[in-house]
Amino acid sequence: MTDVKPLNWTPKSGVGMTVTRRSDGGMTLTFTDLSDATIKEWHDFALDHLLGSDRLTRNLYDLRAVKDVNEKAIRTAVEVNSDPSARNIRLAVVVNNEKVANAIRDVAALALPETSAAIKLFTDINEAESWLSRPLDQIP
Repeated sequence: MTDVKPLNWTPKSGVGMTVTRRSDGGMTLTFTDLSDATIKEWHDFALDHLLGSDRLTRNLYDLRAVKDVNEKAIRTAVEVNSDPSARNIRLAVVVNNEKVANAIRDVAALALPETSAAIKLFTDINEAESWLSRPLDQIP
């Protein structure tokens, strides 16, 4: 049995993000807003977990409740996704509309492919889970 890395996250008032550990060892981050407080919490949490990233991981970002992605969120995502440890991550991003999907595509286009996560966008959570469940050596 594989040891599951501790989550090291607790909910905070005023932050529109929740984090749960997935059964495959990855994480599901659910966002309800992209306020400054949420972006800061996500940034710090993501970088902290990237520091200890030592194996391929499956993460899911559920942004279906977010109606718009602001410029600060995009800049922060580019910074986090540019960390060399991000290359160990398969990331499914679930959104509810094309406007948000296009903003995420802009982020993916700015990141260096050799250091960034394998990212795929979805509007259907079941399709995202199906993609994440593929063997990790089948990226993207």
